[in-house]
Amino acid sequence: MIYEYRKYIATPGQFAKLNKMFAEPITELFERHGMDVLAYWTPLVGGSSISELHYMLKWPDMTTMQERWASFYADPQWVEAAAEYQADGPLVAEVQNQIWTPTPYSPMP
Repeated sequence: MIYEYRKYIATPGQFAKLNKMFAEPITELFERHGMDVLAYWTPLVGGSSISELHYMLKWPDMTTMQERWASFYADPQWVEAAAEYQADGPLVAEVQNQIWTPTPYSPMP
């Protein structure tokens, strides 16, 4: 099992729109494409709580992760939603992405 951690820093003034996009089309698309989201987070203390969205996905392996992301990005509903939500400019100023694996002593399976 591997875990994909993603951090998005919204473009100034676009955080509410970024959250709306995740709450509506993206969550549905993730489910449709078999993308297992553990949770979405925003900072309560530290960081830029007014502009950061963090989330983590769980994958059985790298191949599955790559195949499902490719399927997601090719989905016409994603293409349409991305164009609609970003019609006034980009929602995201920066993306950080890491693939994690649990340590042998981690309580996670």
